[in-house]
Amino acid sequence: MLSKPLAKYIQSLHHKKNRDAENAFIAEGDKVVMDLLQQKNTRCQQVLATSAWLTKNGTLLQEIYSGEVIVLKDFEPEKISALHTAPQVLAVIHKYAPQPVLTRGSITLVLDDIQDPGNLGTIIRTADWFGISNIVCSLQTADRYNPKVVQGTMGSIARVNMLYTALQEWLQQQQVPIYTTALNGTDIRSLQPVHEAILVIGNESKGVSSNILQLAKQIITIPKTGGAESLNAAVATGIALYHLTR
Repeated sequence: MLSKPLAKYIQSLHHKKNRDAENAFIAEGDKVVMDLLQQKNTRCQQVLATSAWLTKNGTLLQEIYSGEVIVLKDFEPEKISALHTAPQVLAVIHKYAPQPVLTRGSITLVLDDIQDPGNLGTIIRTADWFGISNIVCSLQTADRYNPKVVQGTMGSIARVNMLYTALQEWLQQQQVPIYTTALNGTDIRSLQPVHEAILVIGNESKGVSSNILQLAKQIITIPKTGGAESLNAAVATGIALYHLTR
């Protein structure tokens, strides 16, 4: 049964200040919830699902989760969902503890003020696809636990470590080459794959900030052949990672 206090608590997690205070976030939908529950580093407070969903998925759920399950009436997901279309299952999950970011011997993704939650979710999922273990974000980058971000990651949020910090100071401490994306740089198709680097992706409208550009060893460009003014940040991330890791 969905009590009023529990409904109010879950609704409060739609907002960053409450996620920070409670050290928890919500995950919604079959794919996201089931994927996260199968990760060893996931600590789930409770799963909430309709009886119809549990009839269909209850056996698998019992194989991967032994905690509290709350049965929802068919109309109740709409009361607590943060999504436009409420799914039949959601989970309240503890935030993942950030791990130290070691840039030596790997490619690290850096996000300079990525503000659109949809972009951030796709970038996390893309990083996971290319085996990127760490993403370092500016303090102005969207919250990784925003419901739209969590949904966009499709479970990758549990597999990619993320650190929010003052970027310029952090980058100045690193000992590996820094690559940044910009409109006027070296054609990315001419680059050789690398095994140790930092790749900086800039803000959706402003690009990489000038103080970060000054730290770059290499400014790279994804050349265009059409008339579009700019390239979506998440798409640019995928293209850049493909060329650097192929």
